[in-house]
Amino acid sequence: MNVLSVPIKPKEILLSEKNRLLAEEQNCTTPHLFSYPAQSNFSGTKYPLSWIQDIKSGKLCPMKIPGKWFVLLDAASYVSSSPLDLGVHHADFIPISFYKIFGFPTGLGALLVNNRIAPLLRKTYFGGGTAAAYLAGEDFYFPKKSIAERFEDGTVSFLDIIALKHGFDVLEKLTGGMEKIKQHTFALAHYTYTVLSTLKYANGAPVVRIYSDTDFSNPDVQGPIINFNVLDENGEVIGFSQVDKMASLYNIHVRTGCFCNTGACQLHLGISNEDIQRNLQAGHVCGDDIDLVDGRPTGSVRISFGYMSSFEDAQTFLKFIIATRLSTSDTEIPFQSSVTKLTTESTAVPTCRRGGKPITVTNIYLYPIKSCSAFEVTEWPVGNQGLLYDRNWMVVNQNGVCITQKQEPRLCLVNPSIDLKKNIMVIQAEGMDPISVSLEENTGKEAVICESKVCSHRVKTYDCGEGIAGWFSLFLGRPCRLIRQSSDMKNRSHQKNTKGLSSATNISLSLVNEAQYLLINVASILQLKEHVSARLEEPLEIEELIRRFRANIVISAPESFEEEEWAEISIGALRFQVMGPCSRCQIICIDQQSGERNKEFLQSLSASRGRKVSVHLESCFLRLHCFLELGVLR
Repeated sequence: MNVLSVPIKPKEILLSEKNRLLAEEQNCTTPHLFSYPAQSNFSGTKYPLSWIQDIKSGKLCPMKIPGKWFVLLDAASYVSSSPLDLGVHHADFIPISFYKIFGFPTGLGALLVNNRIAPLLRKTYFGGGTAAAYLAGEDFYFPKKSIAERFEDGTVSFLDIIALKHGFDVLEKLTGGMEKIKQHTFALAHYTYTVLSTLKYANGAPVVRIYSDTDFSNPDVQGPIINFNVLDENGEVIGFSQVDKMASLYNIHVRTGCFCNTGACQLHLGISNEDIQRNLQAGHVCGDDIDLVDGRPTGSVRISFGYMSSFEDAQTFLKFIIATRLSTSDTEIPFQSSVTKLTTESTAVPTCRRGGKPITVTNIYLYPIKSCSAFEVTEWPVGNQGLLYDRNWMVVNQNGVCITQKQEPRLCLVNPSIDLKKNIMVIQAEGMDPISVSLEENTGKEAVICESKVCSHRVKTYDCGEGIAGWFSLFLGRPCRLIRQSSDMKNRSHQKNTKGLSSATNISLSLVNEAQYLLINVASILQLKEHVSARLEEPLEIEELIRRFRANIVISAPESFEEEEWAEISIGALRFQVMGPCSRCQIICIDQQSGERNKEFLQSLSASRGRKVSVHLESCFLRLHCFLELGVLR
């Protein structure tokens, strides 16, 4: 069916009275559908419910074309915190989400359809349970009478549907009704907005930039959603990915990005259509953590309040913003700069450092088991995915989901080592007998093949057996298993923009998150050490700081942070391209010797160094049987 779809901005609706049709044109019965949200999931703006009748009556006319208008009111965000009386507002179609109302069950929603327009709906296909009668050998089909039965193809989620009545009963019992939820959630949003909008740095610069169409003074036009970006003292946006990771340390869950609402995101952030296309060329896609392109935000941060939210929740969030942005530093920070920028333009960076003092590789680490302790070597073979056996194994829970130090800090106490001569990996931990795993891949019929995910990418793996599963389960005190990446998936690739290049490239990855190698510079770490130690008011050993970054290659260069300007690195016969800075995460808060977590560490690092510290590398040229070894960088 050839259907014309025309986007209309909210302001255009208010001006659409000029499109009113002549009396003879209003007699046309050609059906048209106007769709709009009762509440924006981006900013919480509530659009007039009066539009429903105004559109249907012809008082407002989205387009000056003859026909009869019907209205679809997207109420998914609205009814989670506001009452909707369909006896007053006669929309023809109303999609809703029960997950947004109750927080459970996920994936269950409904499309409410006005019975008056049922005769206009024509299906061109049918599925199980929707037919009153049909023939297998002829084109004959007669639908069921009930509109619900006619459109619900296949088996519905009846076990989830059973829970809905209980959900409504409990919601009424706990809150006293949706009108009280509306007042409660708006009060929390109004309080948070008022405090958040007044926060300022010592120089008078605002701490946040709020994206809103209202001043949060009326719950009839504003829902319990606050959308914003955090700024630094110079007014530069701090990427939403960094804010998200800091919030998680405070057990605060925020949503980031564009929230599946590109139109509102473009409008509020000033992102043009051309910007969207350029960002894609730079490697940014919906849902990733590339939060800045050329210094401009690709999305924002959103907080929202529900019936279970409390005043203490609002205060916890505000305290988080104040603690991470307005706490006083004990030291001057001469090298603080704006947040990391991903550039879409090729920059003239030399591919080789010439002259000056030599740069040496001081340490080489591989991490055979993802999130477990490092295995240090002086030389090591490399393959098309990075260091041989680096992140080839990972620990998963009983549902096959990867366990990292974020969920289980004690993983850093597990010490794997590779014996290439004996062709085994030996795994040790305090209080446990050593256990070994063969480096030979299990390709036999008895191998249990399974699928898992690493940073939303599917990976094919196989289970390493009951013995090692029992070992990890005993040590961690929870059911878990050890799995290994299958050679069938050795070509798992990840598309990411390479520094200095204008287009994204595909690289082959093991079970790493982003890139084949991670490099840090001792000179940079030493400078960071002074500032972080001063903020934490406790001494830090350089070795401890290096271990926290979990790098593969540690170099010693004369200048701190000079590695940020490199495009290529040569080490002996190996040549690497710089992929860009590494995204910091909670793991840097974990002492890799003890497994103890200190959330202040990431906060201090963020305050003392606005930019990311380590860089990702990919191997762009390898000779056969190459080894990475300690020595001089070229």
